[in-house]
Amino acid sequence: MELQGAHVLITGASRGIGAAMAREFAIAGARVSLAARSVEGLTKVAAATGGTTFPVDLLDEDATDTLVARVEAEAGPVDVLVNNAGLESRQWLAREDPRSIREVTRLNLEVPLVLSQAVLPGMLARGKGSLVYVSSLAGTSSFPGMTVYTATKGGITNFAGSVRMELKDTPVNVTLVAAGPVDTEMWDRLEEEDRFAPILDRFNALHLIPKKSPELLARRTVAAVRTDRRHVRVPRRLSATYWLGEAPRRLSELLLTGVKYDPNA
Repeated sequence: MELQGAHVLITGASRGIGAAMAREFAIAGARVSLAARSVEGLTKVAAATGGTTFPVDLLDEDATDTLVARVEAEAGPVDVLVNNAGLESRQWLAREDPRSIREVTRLNLEVPLVLSQAVLPGMLARGKGSLVYVSSLAGTSSFPGMTVYTATKGGITNFAGSVRMELKDTPVNVTLVAAGPVDTEMWDRLEEEDRFAPILDRFNALHLIPKKSPELLARRTVAAVRTDRRHVRVPRRLSATYWLGEAPRRLSELLLTGVKYDPNA
């Protein structure tokens, strides 16, 4: 996709990966719309990117349902939707708060589904578009103490694969961003939990979870959107894990080779 002048909507854009995404898309010449709860954070990112801010609480059902219409009314049709907003869970399931389960599930899984459904008709009608989903290594692998989080990331990973199949004969591309540890506040909070120390120590001893910067992830994502690439995988040393998780989806694609369907029908 040509990013010069393209309109990119990024959720969770006030910090971390979302803020880095906004900066990199702006560098590529895109206009960025920034959605998040933190007005202060959005203002800082907008000052650095020339973006338009859309303060929103995506845990609010009505706010989520109307966000795309609100953004497009003020800033124009969305060419690229970056589903980045998310919550982590850092608790054994037996001790998890039901409210936390619902909030993590809503923000990590339900919200990207709803926003994707909202932008897709316009993208299909205009004959261009890109859907980006920020998933995780946890979307392929299972980790104790992150049970709810892994469930949502596994869901969004499979969702992206299914949407890609629906859109295979259209000009709308789907990119799945699968990241291991990223140097953000979310990962810092995980490392501060003593109960996770034995788990992290084991993976670190095996050199399997090196932390990468949000900027690296953002640069690779922008490059993937520009070239219509379907995956961004970080760190690359875990590519075998990602490919094993991807195999069933590739098999489904193979089995449906030649089958035609219309996502507008």
